[in-house]
Amino acid sequence: MPVIKSAKKKLRQDKKRQAGNEKLKNLYKGLLKDAKKAPKEELIKKTISTLDKAVKKGILHKNKAARIKSSLSKLTKTPSKTTKVKKKDS
Repeated sequence: MPVIKSAKKKLRQDKKRQAGNEKLKNLYKGLLKDAKKAPKEELIKKTISTLDKAVKKGILHKNKAARIKSSLSKLTKTPSKTTKVKKKDS
């Protein structure tokens, strides 16, 4: 246990931050699990938003979040017709 007053304060701050980070981490994990079970568009949007918040706070790496968001977007995408744009030869 810290003895110095500033070290005690730092310990209190760290515990608060850790609790908040754990809460956000558990939230995105739970939302991710639910979104994979029942892929609904509004649930996926909420999950992506939560992932972005976790990245912003430094809880999650941005590349991992991008990978998860990509896999989520594949769950709802329906095969659509892509149109090719013809380039005009000059």
